[in-house]
Amino acid sequence: MTQRKSPEAASLDAAVLNWSVSDDREELARAEVYGLLASLFYAPPPADLYEQMQVAVTEAPTAGGFLEGSWSELVAAARRRTCAEIDDEYVGLFGGVGKPAVSLYGSWFIAGTLNQKPLVDLRSDLAELGLERPPEVLETEDHFSSLCEVMRYLIAGDDPGVSNLATQQRFFNAHLRGWIDAFCDQLAAQPRAHFYLAAAAFTRDFFAVEAQAFDLLDT
Repeated sequence: MTQRKSPEAASLDAAVLNWSVSDDREELARAEVYGLLASLFYAPPPADLYEQMQVAVTEAPTAGGFLEGSWSELVAAARRRTCAEIDDEYVGLFGGVGKPAVSLYGSWFIAGTLNQKPLVDLRSDLAELGLERPPEVLETEDHFSSLCEVMRYLIAGDDPGVSNLATQQRFFNAHLRGWIDAFCDQLAAQPRAHFYLAAAAFTRDFFAVEAQAFDLLDT
């Protein structure tokens, strides 16, 4: 299980604005959006990603493209603030000593505490997928960025026995779907959130469509 992978520079806005294409590019686009979210919530945007967002395209090739509105707001929020300001915002929201203003761990939203049954269940599912936390990674596996990286792997991995829609659906429903709205609500309620207010809206939109798409698999 890996973290801190930034999307490829040439594909970021293309992935977001062309998500609804009808071939294998859609799967690549989905994987890139998960990679983007993993990067944004693991740490403040690194310099290369911040610079990329300054010049990102915000208009879809056809009007009303998927995520166009919330993506445009996220890009605009990045352009309004310096990299240092976003860094400070990230620390104020997710870091600091003691309990952060907003938790990035799924177990907190599911069970109200950390390191309990939701994390045990997650580790069991990851073991079945052949994934484990690298020893150098300090965050537990239920960190939002880690879960996004798992989804990225389940979409773009080379093993069709693992990287397939059925596995994606099971993992998404078990470990992400139940708490993302609460996470976005808590983040949106923070007065200090500016860039991450837009990031919460983008996250909510993307996960809503993911949930709808997975529901269609059952019909």
